[in-house]
Amino acid sequence: MNNRRNRKKITKYRRYSFFNIGTLLFSLVFIYMIIMMVMYVTQTHITSYEVTKGTLTGNYRYDALALREETIVTASQSGSVRYFEREGAKASAGSTVCAIDESGSTVIQSISDFSMTTDDEERLQDILSSFTINFSSDNFQRTYDLKSSVEGLISEVISESSESGTTSRNACYAPVSGFVLYKIDGFEETQASELTSSMFSQSSYSATNLRSQSTVKAGDSLFKLVTSEEWALYFPMDDTLATELADSSTIKFRFLKDNVTFDSSFTIITNGDESFGKITLDNSLVRYVTDRFLEIELVMNKKSGLKVPISAVASRSFYKIPEDYAIVNEDSDDEITLLVESFSEDGSSTVKYVTATVYSYSDGYYLVDQELLSTDDYLRIQNSSTRKRISDEDIETLYGVYNINKGYAVFREITIIDQNEEYCIVESNNTYGLAAYDYIALDASQVTDDQIVY
Repeated sequence: MNNRRNRKKITKYRRYSFFNIGTLLFSLVFIYMIIMMVMYVTQTHITSYEVTKGTLTGNYRYDALALREETIVTASQSGSVRYFEREGAKASAGSTVCAIDESGSTVIQSISDFSMTTDDEERLQDILSSFTINFSSDNFQRTYDLKSSVEGLISEVISESSESGTTSRNACYAPVSGFVLYKIDGFEETQASELTSSMFSQSSYSATNLRSQSTVKAGDSLFKLVTSEEWALYFPMDDTLATELADSSTIKFRFLKDNVTFDSSFTIITNGDESFGKITLDNSLVRYVTDRFLEIELVMNKKSGLKVPISAVASRSFYKIPEDYAIVNEDSDDEITLLVESFSEDGSSTVKYVTATVYSYSDGYYLVDQELLSTDDYLRIQNSSTRKRISDEDIETLYGVYNINKGYAVFREITIIDQNEEYCIVESNNTYGLAAYDYIALDASQVTDDQIVY
């Protein structure tokens, strides 16, 4: 009896169907996510660029060639040579620069006696720092120049600390006063009329450090003297820069070596089809006398405005609408209304109002999207029978960028006032143009008007 009662209390649970409202909603959300992921992966992604104010800088940098009045002093006899003057030092006429020992013997400095002063250490640091900053794999020759410069500096320190000093036999004197240099490179007698663009190639430049030689023969080069404080810098110019500086008699430039700025005399030299800028200086030679090539930057009076990448610039064609045919929208400066009359094949006409976005306004004309009208349409003045037919003569091309502030692409006109290979400067404060901190499409070729930007 008890078993029967227990069997009657057994209750069967209701089985729920797999396809219920919760499963359906989850499935829809899942499918939506899959679709969005596929669209995101397959869609072209538009890279944005934030517009900022600025100027074009760094686009006029050159490795300028320094030419000076230089005299090479040669050995009158053979033997071992010892140098006493520091490279770049000013030697007076008749002062001892080096000495030649006919016996071929040299005084060997003990490594334990070798020491450097604070000034020597600073000079070595300057040499190493300059090499590190200006090093380029395309100009590996400078590595050998570094080696020669360090060896020359060490030789100077050894000579200065040697007790024998300038008492060596057969002293070699400076015939005239000048700055002492120990590198020869073939540019010593180069004239401005001989310049060619190939001379400015850093990869082919080489120099011989005379201090690295321990012995010389009669007639060999011993050292070089720069005998005049007046010197000149030359740099190659393209046609655009030559035109821009054609009327300039002075120029402002900066030495990138130490960021010192100068205002100096300037002229343009033409050799055949090539043009070169010449900067003449009559001071500060002591700072740069050891350098044949000096990296400079021309400090131009560049125009300021909104800085935009060249890749963001596009061109579009628009119809010019005379302001007499436009109905101005008082609530918005960006739109006008046009009264457009169209004709069908049977000759009947239809007049309608068309709202057009204004892309530019100047000299009494509005520029509107070319797709809104066709060459078969007529524009009419409101409350008048006067009309004007649209023709190809009403088409005008604008340069602009695609503004993407609102999540879709809108073409905005720009007026370019300066440019180089990478960027252009455009006018600001244009009613229908750009403003600082707007976002634009970095690559205009990937965008069309009104395109949704992901």
